[in-house]
Amino acid sequence: MAALKISSARMVAEARARITELETAELIAMLDDPDVVVVDIRDVRERQRSGHIPGSFHAPRGMIEFWVDPDSPYFKDIFTQDGKTFVLHCASGWRSALTTATLQDMGFDAVHLKEGFSTWKEQGGPVVYPDPKP
Repeated sequence: MAALKISSARMVAEARARITELETAELIAMLDDPDVVVVDIRDVRERQRSGHIPGSFHAPRGMIEFWVDPDSPYFKDIFTQDGKTFVLHCASGWRSALTTATLQDMGFDAVHLKEGFSTWKEQGGPVVYPDPKP
């Protein structure tokens, strides 16, 4: 395999250098704020297995650029809310860092949860688990 022009670790580091990152405790304190929209970009299986932040909106990593773009046939109205702070998260903060940087490049303002869902529960963040399948 030929050497990559840029590693994934470098891409994440470069994204983190230009986006706003929230610590877990900061987002926990913001959960009751109606102007905060938590966007979970993890795969649906991750949400089912690990639970999710109450009230979070699920926007899979592979679709979010299309869901945010009003010119896309996949656009979702939730992303038209003016005055909202959109906080993206994944499991460990890598995917959400890249996604936040990409959305900012598109002109959409967002921040991300630095450590992702990985420290959420241990720091006292509430978790909702899906109902078990019958």
